[in-house]
Amino acid sequence: MLPTDYDVIQSCLKGDSDAFAEIVNRYKKLIYTVVYRMMKEREEANDIAQEVFIKIYRSLDRYDPQYKFSTWSVKIATNYCLDILRKKKLNTVSVDEMIHVPSSEETPETSYLKTERKQEIRKAIDDLPEKYKMPIILFHEHGLSYDEICKVLNEPLSIVKNRLHRARHMLRGKLIQARKEEVL
Repeated sequence: MLPTDYDVIQSCLKGDSDAFAEIVNRYKKLIYTVVYRMMKEREEANDIAQEVFIKIYRSLDRYDPQYKFSTWSVKIATNYCLDILRKKKLNTVSVDEMIHVPSSEETPETSYLKTERKQEIRKAIDDLPEKYKMPIILFHEHGLSYDEICKVLNEPLSIVKNRLHRARHMLRGKLIQARKEEVL
């Protein structure tokens, strides 16, 4: 049976160098995905993900086990990326391209149409204001619960629900408008 995250963290805090490697192995994909979706460039995302793990390592003694480690680490990654974006004075956060593996029953045409639709959705999400974009990404792409999003964004539940509702409404409007323009 695998040790819990808390057990691994305790081992790490006691000086077990292999314990942090276990944490990195468990969460490298999640952290990289969060960073990449916010930063948009693969090389930069690799570097920043490594820096995030250094921040996580240095903050392990402040981890509160009443929260999920994944939520806590995503919050560190998100905050670090937001700091970098503020320093760069960027006002947008992009959404990473999803990996699309066509099924054996998919034709090239349906595969193309699905890819095109995903690009339309990503573009619509990219065009959202940042305060609406992050809740959508965290909820729909990372599968975080409302409570987890509240902790990551440091916002009350009512604000998170409101922003998700408004973001979905804006996305629906943008996608309907795009469809109308395609018909014309």
